[in-house]
Amino acid sequence: MDPEIAALAGTAGTTLVTLLTTETWQNVRDRVVSLWQRARPDRAPAIADEIETTRDELLGAQSAGDREIEAELGVEWQGRIRRLLTACPELSDELRVMLDELAAVDAVVPSVAQDATASGQARVYQAGRDMRIGGVEGV
Repeated sequence: MDPEIAALAGTAGTTLVTLLTTETWQNVRDRVVSLWQRARPDRAPAIADEIETTRDELLGAQSAGDREIEAELGVEWQGRIRRLLTACPELSDELRVMLDELAAVDAVVPSVAQDATASGQARVYQAGRDMRIGGVEGV
C-alpha cells in the first residue's frame, strides 16, 4: 500500500465524517460522489446513499451522546477512499484540492464568543443555540 495514498485517505475519511454534521454536508457529499462518478460511475449512486446513511448515523449518535461512532465511521470512509485512490491514483490531486477548499470553507465559519458577569443573586444563562429552561424552549 502506498503510504501517501493511505495518509491522504485517512485525512479525507476523517474530514468527510466531520463535515457531515455541518451545514456544508451536501456540498461535501456532492464533491465526494463526483470522485466516484469519474472513477466508478456504477458505484456513485450507492456512495451518495452511503454518505447520507453515515450522516444519519452521526446525527443519531450525537443525540445519544455516542462519541465513538464518529471515529468508527471515519475509519470506514478511510478504507473506501483508500480503495478508490489505489484503483485510480490520478484522483489524488483532485482530492487534495477538494480537501484544501473544504478546509478554507470550514475556516470561514464564524465563531461565537460569550462573556457574562453576575453579581449578587443574579443568574446568567448563555447558549450558543437554543436553550431550554424549565421545559420551555427559547431561542
